[in-house]
Amino acid sequence: MAQNKQPEVQQEQVATTVSGVESFIKENQKWIEWALIAIVVIILGILAYNRWVVTPARQEAQEQMFQAEQSFRLGDFETALKGDGNVLGFADIIANYGKRAGKSVYLYAGLCNLQLGNNEEAIANLKKYSTKDKLMQGRAWCAMGDAYSNMQDYTAALNWYKKAAALEDNAYAAGYLLKAGIVSEELGDKDGALKCYKEIETKYPQTLEGYDIQKYISRIENQQ
Repeated sequence: MAQNKQPEVQQEQVATTVSGVESFIKENQKWIEWALIAIVVIILGILAYNRWVVTPARQEAQEQMFQAEQSFRLGDFETALKGDGNVLGFADIIANYGKRAGKSVYLYAGLCNLQLGNNEEAIANLKKYSTKDKLMQGRAWCAMGDAYSNMQDYTAALNWYKKAAALEDNAYAAGYLLKAGIVSEELGDKDGALKCYKEIETKYPQTLEGYDIQKYISRIENQQ
C-alpha cells in the first residue's frame, strides 16, 4: 500500500510546484515582460556597439598600423613608435585604440622601445603581448630577456631566454641559448653556461651560433 501511495504523493508534489510557478508568473507577469524586454535591448545594444563602434575602430586602427609598420621595417624606430605628426606611431595607436589594433601593436611598441633604450617601457609593452605563434612568442620573450639584460637584471633575463629557447625546437633557439649562456656567465654560473653552449653544439651545429660555439665551450673548459 505504501508503494502505491508514493507515486500519488510525487504527482501531488509536481502539481503543487507547477501551480506555484503558474501563480508566480501571473503575479509577476509585467515584471517578467519588462525583464525580457530589457534583455533584448541589451543584446541589441551590444550588437549595435560592435557593428558601429568596435568594428570601425578596429579597421581604423589597422589602417594606422600600416604606416607605423612601414617605419619599423625601415629601422626608423622613433617614428614607428611616436609618429611624425602626420601619422600615428605605435604608442599613439595603443593610447587611442588599445587591443582593437590587435595584440601585435604591443610587440611592435616593445621592440621599438627596446631599440631606443627604453627598457622598462619595452617590458611593459611586451608583457601585454601573447600569441599562439611560437616563433613570434619566442621572439617576444627573447626581447624581454634583452631588456632585462640591458638593465643588468641577469636573473630575470636568463629566465626569459630559457623560456624562449624551450618554446620550440628551431634554429632561433640557438640564439636564445647563446644569450642564456652569456648571462649565466655574468651570474657566475659557468656550469649553467656550459650546459647552454653544449646544447647548441649538440642540437644546432648548423646554425651561425653552432659554427662559433666551440670558442665559448673552450673558454669555460680551460678555466675549470
